[in-house]
Amino acid sequence: MKPTIYDVAREAGVSITTVSKIINGKGRISIETQKKVLHIMEQLNYQPSLVATALTGKGTRTIGLLIPDLANPFFAELARSVEDRGHEHGFSVIICSSDNNEEKMKRYIAMLQQKCVDGMIIATGIGEQVVEQQLLPSNMPIALIARDMPGISAQTVLVDDFAGGYLAATHLIELGHTRIGILTEPLHLVSSLERLRGYRQALADHQLSFSADFHKQSDSRIEKGKEKASEWFQRPGSPTAIFASNDLLAIGVMQAARDAGLRVPEDVSVVGFDNTILAEISDPPLTTIAQPIEHMGHQVIDYLVQVIVEDEKEKQRVVIQPELVVRKSTAAPSGREGSGCI
Repeated sequence: MKPTIYDVAREAGVSITTVSKIINGKGRISIETQKKVLHIMEQLNYQPSLVATALTGKGTRTIGLLIPDLANPFFAELARSVEDRGHEHGFSVIICSSDNNEEKMKRYIAMLQQKCVDGMIIATGIGEQVVEQQLLPSNMPIALIARDMPGISAQTVLVDDFAGGYLAATHLIELGHTRIGILTEPLHLVSSLERLRGYRQALADHQLSFSADFHKQSDSRIEKGKEKASEWFQRPGSPTAIFASNDLLAIGVMQAARDAGLRVPEDVSVVGFDNTILAEISDPPLTTIAQPIEHMGHQVIDYLVQVIVEDEKEKQRVVIQPELVVRKSTAAPSGREGSGCI
């Protein structure tokens, strides 16, 4: 049986009130009694209830991190950076992965609220309505990272997704490609919309027209990226270059190209987004748009802790410029370019 405050009081020969005062640092308790009670707590391996501590107004020193998919290296690296920085601040981080399931995410939010976390960091694609209905009424401090919600006033750290899409498409255009496909996550995500908008702006700036046939949407999984890209490669006039809106999808595109007998980058160039470990170890190494993942994770928890500890009222909104990292998955088009427009 898990020891309780009653067990501590009985073994120490003091009242429950005395034990509570020692745990919460209140009241005038002799040094001798404090040492005795703390020794008993250590012997019994007694851990005070975080919820009970929260009810005293002292907080729980815990933060919830809501991510869509822990299997995605971007979110795994982000979670690691948030957890490391939280530890430096003396906070524990509870990581919840929704698998892009909104009902699962709602349950996680309710669970974190029941555990009285001091704040939440949201990195998922859940809609603003969920935040408005479940989180805002509780006045719990929240922060957004890598996911924008224009209608929500919160500490926000994200990359300039429009600039990233523009960089990716411009790189491919400058190599000489004109048939450039784009594979995005679902467009209910602001980040997907902005990356698509940046891609389209780059086309327009270089006098290339946009065709809906060269845009596909996919769940953020390698197998889905492979499936969608295969649809392109099965017909004439397929893209000679593809910008995938994250590294997972880009790996799927490269797999589809190989299955279709195409070489990367000789026959088809591929650009990803995120610059995760996958980009470095893929074959060939992946050209991608880099997000400073560690810096973003550190910054978002710094801002949230400031709200929790110092009751900071001002909302910070940090938009970081991405960078193009050129590796071996992009090159000038080969004879496959042929005719046709995008």
